[in-house]
Amino acid sequence: MSHSKTVSESNTVSQQAPSQPQTVPLSVLDLAPVPQGLRPADAFRHSLDLAQHAEKWGYQRYWLAEHHNMTGIASAATSVLIGHLAGGTKTIRLGSGGVMLPNHSPLVIAEQFGTLATLYPDRIDLGLGRAPGTDQRTMIALRRHLSGEVDNFPQDVQELQHYFADAQPGQPVQAVPGQGLHVPIWLLGSSLYSAQLAAALGLPFAFASHFAPDMLYQALAVYRSHYKPSERWPTPYAMVCVNAIAADTTEEAQRMFTSNQQQFINLRRGHPGPLPAPVDDITSLWSPAERYGVEQSLRMSVVGDKNSIRHGLQALLRETEADELMINGQIYDHQARLRSFEIVSQVQQDLVKEPRIR
Repeated sequence: MSHSKTVSESNTVSQQAPSQPQTVPLSVLDLAPVPQGLRPADAFRHSLDLAQHAEKWGYQRYWLAEHHNMTGIASAATSVLIGHLAGGTKTIRLGSGGVMLPNHSPLVIAEQFGTLATLYPDRIDLGLGRAPGTDQRTMIALRRHLSGEVDNFPQDVQELQHYFADAQPGQPVQAVPGQGLHVPIWLLGSSLYSAQLAAALGLPFAFASHFAPDMLYQALAVYRSHYKPSERWPTPYAMVCVNAIAADTTEEAQRMFTSNQQQFINLRRGHPGPLPAPVDDITSLWSPAERYGVEQSLRMSVVGDKNSIRHGLQALLRETEADELMINGQIYDHQARLRSFEIVSQVQQDLVKEPRIR
C-alpha cells in the first residue's frame, strides 16, 4: 500500500445523531482532466462516462471544480458542465467543488444554479470556494475590475443565501430562477477560514485534503466546536476530499499515481499542463526539494489494491470522523480511472462511522 501518508442525499442529509454505526457515503470530485495528447472534448466525454458509472456504483454526488487558464483542466465553465452531466444521468447529485465565488457576482451564480436546480430538482449542490482558482493575471481577466476591499466572501455567501431563500415582499432584486429554491450551499476550504465561516452560518463544510492537508484536523475541530445550528443543518456535516488511486495490484496503482505526482511537479515549476502519462520511475523526474513538497501536498492519498484502499479509507475515517468522503482520482487512462472508482465503490460497505460521543 502506498498511503502517501499512505493514509466535498436527498435534498438534505439526515441530521439526526446516529444511534448505531452508519455506512459513510462516497462521492466523486472531477477536475475534468485533459490527458496529454487529448482535448477538452475528450475530457467531457470521459466525465460523462465516469458520472454515469458513478451513479450505477452508488456514489452519492459528483462535483466539478472551477479552474481557469489551465490546459490540463477542462471544467472552467463549471455550471455548464454540471448541466451536461446532469442531463446524462438520472439520480446522482451534481454540483460544484467548487465555484470560486470571488470570480463571480452572487446574483449570476444564483441564476446559474437556480436554472440547474429548476431543470434537475433535488439534484444540485453549490460548493463555494474563496480562492480564485487561478493566477493573478487570469483573475483580473475574469473580473476586470477588482474591488478595493480585502475580502467580500462572507457577504457574498450571505447574498447567495438571500437569493435562494423565499422572496420577501418588495424585494428589489430576485434571482430568476433561483429565488425560493433553497439550493444547498457548501463551503469548501483548506484552512481555518472557511471552517469558521461554515460553522458561523450553519453550513456543511468540505475540506480539500487531496492537495492541502496541513490543517485538516484543526479545521474539522474548529468547525465542529464552533458550529451554530441552522434550520436546514441542525448538526455539523463534514466531508473530507482525498486522493484514491486503486488498481488490481498495488504496483499498478503506484504507477498510475505518478501522473498526479508529475502534475504537481509541473505546478511547482510554474508549468502546468495536460495530465502526464504515468512513468515506471518517478525518482529521476524530481529534485529532493520537489519530492518533499509534492509528497507533503499529496500525503493524504490512498494508493493500492482493494485491500489497501479499504484500510486506508478506514484509517482516514477513524482519524477524521468524516460524515462523507469525496474521492479525487487524477488518472491518465480513462479505463484505468473507471476501474479505480469501481474498486473504491466496492469497499464502501466497510466504511462505517461509529456514533460520535457528544
